[in-house]
Amino acid sequence: MILTSAAMADWCRKLLDGDGEKPHLTLEHYMDAIPRLDCLGHLPPGTPVLIRGDVDAKPGPAVGEGDIRLRSMKTTLDFGRQHGWKQIIFGHIGRDPEKSLDKVAARIGEILGCQVEFVADWLDRETVTIKAEAVEALAQCPAGGVIVLENTRKYEIERALWKAKPEDVGAQAEPLARLANEFAEKLAKVYVHEAFSAGSLDASSVVVPAAMDMVALGKYEAEQFEDHLKECLEAQMVVFSGLKIDKLDDLQAMIDRGKIRLVIAAGSLAVALKKAAARLEGKDFGIGLSEDPAHKGKPYYIPPERIEQAQRMIAEGRSKHIEFVMPVDFVLQDGSVSETIGPGDQQFDVGPASSARYETIVSDFIAEHQADSPPAVVFHNGVFGMFEDPRFEEGTRRFIAQLKRMTDAGVKVYIGGGEGGKALEKYGRPDWVTYCFTAGGTVLNALGSEPVPYLVALRMAAEKMGPKPHQ
Repeated sequence: MILTSAAMADWCRKLLDGDGEKPHLTLEHYMDAIPRLDCLGHLPPGTPVLIRGDVDAKPGPAVGEGDIRLRSMKTTLDFGRQHGWKQIIFGHIGRDPEKSLDKVAARIGEILGCQVEFVADWLDRETVTIKAEAVEALAQCPAGGVIVLENTRKYEIERALWKAKPEDVGAQAEPLARLANEFAEKLAKVYVHEAFSAGSLDASSVVVPAAMDMVALGKYEAEQFEDHLKECLEAQMVVFSGLKIDKLDDLQAMIDRGKIRLVIAAGSLAVALKKAAARLEGKDFGIGLSEDPAHKGKPYYIPPERIEQAQRMIAEGRSKHIEFVMPVDFVLQDGSVSETIGPGDQQFDVGPASSARYETIVSDFIAEHQADSPPAVVFHNGVFGMFEDPRFEEGTRRFIAQLKRMTDAGVKVYIGGGEGGKALEKYGRPDWVTYCFTAGGTVLNALGSEPVPYLVALRMAAEKMGPKPHQ
């Protein structure tokens, strides 16, 4: 069926509005609606299948180095090879459109133990049509074969929705519809999403499914959402830190689920909460450059409405007996430790008294919950300071050790990937926690206030397959 421009415009509006049901749909709603890979098991050998792969990787010299995302696709790709499908892997690497997936394609071949065909230029930029080279590669591909297409972000159409709003999609609808139709008509009408970290509004993740006859979640991706993320929804403690103040939205969404009883905060989110808590007591707490209007547009700037949001969060949280633990001292830009943040100052880490307080809080949590059945759950996201600089790493380093203490005591500890995962790698070991995700942004979307874009797209695409297509 040819997808019209009008249909694509409607699709994109729903997509950008979270399917129009963002306040009502939970992660469970999406997972209940989207088919799993096993539902495609009836497809005959030789069937072409698109695999939106987690190919944003930097392979090292040998398998096992820099390719964790590529290895996460292996179970799904093995399933397709065993069924004799012609699998066409596509996706992006970084944000630079000039980067190539040639080394990624070679590493996928090493992981699978087979020859992988690489198509370096597969889309005509001006006409948004699939080139003959890709069509020919598919025709020559044997049953069970694998093809990798070059970096999707090489083509502007892949990035068309990055900054779009629902009212803006009209101008993009025609070329996006053409892209989706080209994939369906020239490559495949079956689509599997196996790119857990691909949380952006890339056309390969959220537009191409619109033209598919069948869609499904990959094996690894389904496991992340059904097992690990589902357990994170039960967290009694969350550790939230980092530079991005919009994490307040995610924290609020997690608190609203009613499970959280303890919040340990650091970073920009913590100073917002610190100022908000002071105001609730009729006082004030200066946060330096983070509240200076001259620094609007800087990533560390915290606008007044975010302080107001933090006040509401603390007031509502305390009424529900939620404890908020915030820093009591800070490491400033010159390396000095201070209990205050003066005008012109900026905090780059929590201070030693804060770390000691966090350790006491963790001890109390362990004492209260180590005998829980089922085990208590802790979700950790972010780092406590600019840990890449040795002057500002101590807060992060000390708290990573607390994750091990909780794990050793029988608490289930999850790290949301991203910077937190890098800190675990730097200061600890993988077995210090229950699980570390490979995609921080996707995890926050799933647990927080915004739906994961590709889940929205897959849910809409699955509606065409009939009710409960995976059952």
